Amino acid sequence: MSLIQRIEQEYLAAYKAKQETVLLTLRAVKTACKLKQVELRRPLEDADVLGVLQKEAKQRQESIDQFTAAGRDDLAAKEAAELAVLRMFLPEAMPEEALRAVVDETVTHLGAASIQDMGKVMQAIMAEHKGKVDGKALSALVKARLQH
Repeated sequence: MSLIQRIEQEYLAAYKAKQETVLLTLRAVKTACKLKQVELRRPLEDADVLGVLQKEAKQRQESIDQFTAAGRDDLAAKEAAELAVLRMFLPEAMPEEALRAVVDETVTHLGAASIQDMGKVMQAIMAEHKGKVDGKALSALVKARLQH
C-alpha cells in the first residue's frame, strides 16, 4: 500500500470515528500533497509524499517551539497532537549513536578535514538516509566532528 493510500485510509477512519485532530491534520496533508502534485505535474511517488510529511512535521515542530517560548501552551499542545499524527506516517528516526557512526564513516570516506567540508558531509548523509535523519541534530554532530 502506498503512503498516499495509507493517508487516505486513516483519513476515512478518522472521519468515521469523529477524531477531529487526526481529521484536520490529514486534511492538511492531503491538501499539501495535491499542491505538490500540481507543482510537479505528475502523480506523486512515496518519496514525494514523504517530503510533504517531513515539511509538515517540521512546520509543526517550529510552531511548538515558538508557542512554548511565547507561553502559549494551549496552542503548543494542539501542534504537538498534530505532530503525533504526522509521525505515524514518518519512518523511525535514526538513533543518535547510529547517527554518530554514520557521521564518522562519511567524514572518513569523504576525507573531510575542516568545517568548510560540512556541506559536503551533510549532503551525502541526507541523500543516503533521507527521512530518517533530523537536520538540526545532524548539523550539530557534523560541526562537532569537523571542529576536532
